[in-house]
Amino acid sequence: MHKILTHNKISVKGLDKFSRDKYEVASEIGHPDAIMLRSHQLTPETIADTVTAIGRAGAGVNNIPVADCTERGVVVFNAPGANANAVKELVIAGLLLSGRDILGGISYVAQEGPGLTEGELHKLVENGKKQYGGAELAGKTLGVVGLGAIGSLVAETGLMLGMQVLGLDPALSVDAAWRLSRDVEKVENMQTLLSRSDYVSLHLPVLEATRNLINKELAASFKPGSVLLNFSREKLVDTPAIVEALDSGNLRCYISDFPMPELLGRDNVVQMPHLGASTAEAEENCAIMIADQLIDFLENGNIKNSVNFPNTYLERSGVCRLAIINKNVPKMLGQILSVLADRDQNVADMINKSRGEIAYNLIDIEREPANGLIAELEAIEGVISARIL
Repeated sequence: MHKILTHNKISVKGLDKFSRDKYEVASEIGHPDAIMLRSHQLTPETIADTVTAIGRAGAGVNNIPVADCTERGVVVFNAPGANANAVKELVIAGLLLSGRDILGGISYVAQEGPGLTEGELHKLVENGKKQYGGAELAGKTLGVVGLGAIGSLVAETGLMLGMQVLGLDPALSVDAAWRLSRDVEKVENMQTLLSRSDYVSLHLPVLEATRNLINKELAASFKPGSVLLNFSREKLVDTPAIVEALDSGNLRCYISDFPMPELLGRDNVVQMPHLGASTAEAEENCAIMIADQLIDFLENGNIKNSVNFPNTYLERSGVCRLAIINKNVPKMLGQILSVLADRDQNVADMINKSRGEIAYNLIDIEREPANGLIAELEAIEGVISARIL
C-alpha cells in the first residue's frame, strides 16, 4: 500500500486516479511515500525520510526545496502545460485591459449611473465614453519572453489577433520549437525585443539568471509608451525599476498577477490576485497529470516531467524491477551489476540516465531477489537509494 500525503485542496479528479486498493491518500498520514501539493511551502524538515517523490500540481516549484530533494534522492515532478490555456486566457485579458480603459469605463458607469433615468444614462454614456477610448491590438507588436507551453500559446494567440509577434527564448526546447508558428520572429536579445515591442509578456521560471530580469538598466530599453505583462513569476521583475519606468512614461502600463504594495493605487497598474491558473479545468488537469506521474513512478519507476531527475521510461520485462538512484560518478553501474552477478541475477532489460550530479537506473531482473539485496546495493558508496518494484 502506497501512502500519499496531500497539501492544499487537490482536485477530486486527480485524487480519484489513486485506486483505493493500492493507495492511501490523506492530508495527515504517517510515513508517506509521496507528497502531492499545490502552493504549500515545503522545507527540508517537513519532508519525511520515507518520501521518494513530490508532485507539484502546477508548473512552478519555488515552494519545494529542490536541491535538498535531489541530494536525498527525492524526485520532484511538476505539471508543465496543464494550466497553460488558463494562463494564456488571462494574459489575453490583460492585453485587452491595457489596450483600452475597460476598467475605467466600467467604474464610470457603476459610480455615475445609479439613480439616473434611461435617457439620462444614455446621455451620460455618450458624454463620458471619449475619455475611456484606447487602441486596438491588431497591428501592434507583442514581444513574448519564454516560449514554453504558455508563452507559445500567447504567441499564437497574438498572431490570431493580428499582432506582429517577436519571441525570445535561449533555452527553447525541440518540442517547443515544433509548437511555434514560423510567423513568430525570433530575436537575439532582450534589448532588441523591448525596444521593438508595444506589449511585452513574460513567461519564464525564476532562476538565478532570470531573477530581477526586468531591472533598472533593462527597463531603459522599453519602447516609450509600451506595456509590460507579468503572469509568470513575481521575482522576474524589480519593482522599483517598474515604478521608475512608469513615472518616466517609458512604460505606459504594467499588468501583473502578483500584487505589490508599492504599486497599489496607481492608475497605470492593474494587479490581479494570482488568478493565472485558478480555473476548475486547470486545477483538474494539473492534478490528473501529477497523479498519473506519481503512480507510474511508484509502481514502475518511470519518470516524466521531473525538474531534478532525467526523464526515464522502460517497458516492464522480467519478473522484478529495481529502481536505483546514485551519484553520477564513474564505475557506479559496474558495481551495481556486479552485485547482481554475484547473486546469479540475470538482467532482462535496463536503462541508465543521468542529469547533472544524479543518475538513475531501472533494471529488470528475471527472478525475485533474495533477502538483503537492497541493503547490499545501498551499501555501495555513491548509491543514494534502491527500491524493488
